[in-house]
Amino acid sequence: MEGNERLDSAMQERGLKQHELADAVNTHLIDKGHEGTVGDRTVRNWLTGRTRWPHPRQRKALEAVFGCAAEELGFHPPARRRPSTPPEDPVDRRNFLAGAGGTTVAVVAPFLGAPSRVGTSDVIRLRSELDALMALDDTKGGHEGLEKAALAGAAEALEKQKLGATQRIRRRLFSVAADYTATAAWSALDAHRGDRAHALLGKALYLAGMGQDSIAELQVWNLYAMLANQRGEHADAVDSAMAAQATSVTRRDPFFASLAHARAAVGHSNNDRQAALRSLGYAQEALSKAASAGPRPSWTAFYGPAELTALTAVVRNRIGDFAEAEAASHRALSAIPRQFRRNRAMATAQLALAQVRQGDVDQACASASAAFELMEGHPIPGRMRSRLGDFYRHLITLAPDATVAQEWGDRYRSEWSRS
Repeated sequence: MEGNERLDSAMQERGLKQHELADAVNTHLIDKGHEGTVGDRTVRNWLTGRTRWPHPRQRKALEAVFGCAAEELGFHPPARRRPSTPPEDPVDRRNFLAGAGGTTVAVVAPFLGAPSRVGTSDVIRLRSELDALMALDDTKGGHEGLEKAALAGAAEALEKQKLGATQRIRRRLFSVAADYTATAAWSALDAHRGDRAHALLGKALYLAGMGQDSIAELQVWNLYAMLANQRGEHADAVDSAMAAQATSVTRRDPFFASLAHARAAVGHSNNDRQAALRSLGYAQEALSKAASAGPRPSWTAFYGPAELTALTAVVRNRIGDFAEAEAASHRALSAIPRQFRRNRAMATAQLALAQVRQGDVDQACASASAAFELMEGHPIPGRMRSRLGDFYRHLITLAPDATVAQEWGDRYRSEWSRS
């Protein structure tokens, strides 16, 4: 008997286990006035292919949970029989991405008359909308629209938490609210709005605690470490990275341990060469032990061997190993996926910084210009502006009269005016 690979894949994408899918379907059925009779065995029958065309009510519930037609989930009606009910129109699914070319973030108000009962399907939907915001961030970087949409998602999660059907659902909604709030904080941090980011991180940490979510706690401490580095508070950067290392998820998953060690390496690189290199070694060792894939939140998608190599370039540059920093930047750029445009631009700016600090003015200016080209069509996030500003200061110190330096300076001032 052939299994239903499409359904299995859809469940994996959303991090759903069999009992969680059963809960989500039952919640939808109950909201529609029907009995919630779906159990683990029912879901197993769907996955194994034993049930190829679920009952109409179950199909509607599945379509509502996943936001697509039953056929797209691998189900097939009997020969010469059509589905008794039309699939739910995916246009009815609220989304956070609207406007010209999908680059403007908007929030659609909740449906009037929405049922008061809240369950797993609400958690799934909110997380799916957060995933869409993270995909926008990968391309465009932090900006005000992204922050507003994330905070709207957090507010909705907290409102639904008050109506949660069970304590478990309420905890999961606190966790979702923490993730949304941390995303808003990240957007402010990337835009170089430190005070705003700091305030949001405090709220996100509280929500992560209420949700008993150690992954969300690690995310917040990771962002605290980045913010401290941005502000030049190097001791706080190390302390925040250590707090990230102390979260329980680092003991369960070496992937998260690696990220925490990498962040510590960046913090140490400001004044402790050996500690920085030691933390890099720990990060590489932990990442080598991590499973290549798993049901992790969408915010973690940026991290892996490529990002660790990019962070290695940052550390090497700060401790004065400029040739090693350049080599690491090249390796990172060959591995960072194309959709992470902002991360590629950051790595390119880091490459330019390593090159100019070795006196290679022409090549450094070419690399720095490539960073602008990668962000073509989008404003330059504040964090990237800061890195390019560091490059320009080194450039005019090294070769103030060079023609290529003057030409790059003219472009720098032009690009700086983007809004």
